Amino acid sequence: MARPRSFEEKQVLQDAREQFWNRGYSATSMDDLMSATGLGKGSLYGAFGDKRQLFLRTLDDYRNEQLDSVRQILAGPGSGLERLGRLLDSAADGYANDACRRGCFLANSTSELHGQEPEVVSRARATYQEIQDLLAACAKDAQREGDLATDADPQEVSNLLLAVLQGIEFLAKTDMDASALVQIGRSALLSLPRP
Repeated sequence: MARPRSFEEKQVLQDAREQFWNRGYSATSMDDLMSATGLGKGSLYGAFGDKRQLFLRTLDDYRNEQLDSVRQILAGPGSGLERLGRLLDSAADGYANDACRRGCFLANSTSELHGQEPEVVSRARATYQEIQDLLAACAKDAQREGDLATDADPQEVSNLLLAVLQGIEFLAKTDMDASALVQIGRSALLSLPRP
């Protein structure tokens, strides 16, 4: 009979994610993961498989958390334009308030592994496509509410705002001031075509 697990899976995944996020996939060893999680190699392999499988699991959990957060903001109260602004402000604040200015775990992982790990690239593309779809739906709301020009293409608006979000993430890594990051998002909103 197998022994029951004596660890909290969610905490182990969080600790492993922090290790991958701080050091990157390639620079993180199984010894690092054992130290970060407090688990032995056998327990890690038994519960999560090899390092790659553990990494993909932490990446999937991160993606789901981020998508849930974006959905919550874009489906929240207020007009479509207000919700778009809240998402941009939230991203700027979140990246600026990370003391290590690590940026987005998904973006970092994709940058590191794009030439060698197609599953990471595929996950990133799917995630960004879903974010674009959510942004486009919110842009359509803004059009119906009369805050965005009716001839504006919601897909083009979503492409622009995704690029702005990624730009904010990158600029936060340069230690740009939080207020400047917020202003970038607000300027992007002001540049959208109005009725």
